[in-house]
Amino acid sequence: MSTVTFSPLYRQIRERLVHSLHEGEWRPGELIPSEGELAQRYGVSQGTVRKAIDALAADNLLVRRQGRGTFVASHQEQLAQFRFLRLRPDEGDPRQPASRFIDCRRLRAPVEIARALQLKPGETVVVIRRLLEFDGAPTVLEEIWLPGVLFRGLSAERLNAYTGPLYGLLETEFGVRMIRASERVKAVAAGADEAPLLRVDPGEPLLLVVRISSTYGDRPVEVRHGWYLTREHHYANELN
Repeated sequence: MSTVTFSPLYRQIRERLVHSLHEGEWRPGELIPSEGELAQRYGVSQGTVRKAIDALAADNLLVRRQGRGTFVASHQEQLAQFRFLRLRPDEGDPRQPASRFIDCRRLRAPVEIARALQLKPGETVVVIRRLLEFDGAPTVLEEIWLPGVLFRGLSAERLNAYTGPLYGLLETEFGVRMIRASERVKAVAAGADEAPLLRVDPGEPLLLVVRISSTYGDRPVEVRHGWYLTREHHYANELN
């Protein structure tokens, strides 16, 4: 016996809005049509559209601005920049670290990376290594793996020339927006590769954060390994 799955109307409208975002009808930072215009477009009530937009705002895909309307969320916004970086100082307010790129290379994807990015074995990937520094002190070493086909032209020169957040560069110049991520966190000891870059002794306790980020359609587009030095910082997460 087959089972009929019922989807509430607002969820159907939500999916249609997501499709429009995916297709680039409205770009990051742009104003989307009003609730009234969308209700007329989809042939539903404004209340249904409002509920769909509320769901997308809760997922950080849209941003409501009082008196101005609803905009497509962008990684260029200050709040968005802290959404994926969960490191917080033990004292004082969160602040953006300085980013220093070590290298950017193109190579064939290792088996585990290809599997995580849903690539064929041997497909090209871009691997970036960078340091995040607070007040000149290296605090996070990152190794970032991206599908080569989506990021043609990404180079060390392009990374160093860009002054905004990395996700902002990937969004504005390559049209790839990270909308959700899953992370695994475990305690590790600094190895021979990490210790010199983080200016610690081998064996220093670190947090290893492995992140897989996805774009629309739950397509994985980034694998990131981050080695976090937590002498003066901690990893923070809010559970709602």
